Amino acid sequence: QVQLVESGGGLVQAGGSLRLSCAASGLTFIDYHMGWFRQAPVKDREYVAGISRGGAVADYADSVKGRFTISRDNAKNTVYLQMNSLKPEDAAVYYCAAARRLSGRLNEYDYWGQGTQVTVSS
Repeated sequence: QVQLVESGGGLVQAGGSLRLSCAASGLTFIDYHMGWFRQAPVKDREYVAGISRGGAVADYADSVKGRFTISRDNAKNTVYLQMNSLKPEDAAVYYCAAARRLSGRLNEYDYWGQGTQVTVSS
């Protein structure tokens, strides 16, 4: 059974930082590109960042470029999202997901975590 378990969310002041983690099990981690998405109340789930299987290629939504960094540790079956200079509009539930193709499209992702809440106070 595939499991993706996010952690690291919480409450932070605007301008602060958080590091999200997503631990994967039940799949061959190196076979999957990994992505982070987020969903704020009454909004659609949106792509945040993606990283290739080996970690050589990273991709970001324009809204987070220069502030967020995605990385992965294949030895630990874990993907990370370092979030700096957080803004109130970054507040959302953050989800990690696994895909066979590196993509920003939700329907390309086969497996999803349960999400972790990020709250940013102004």
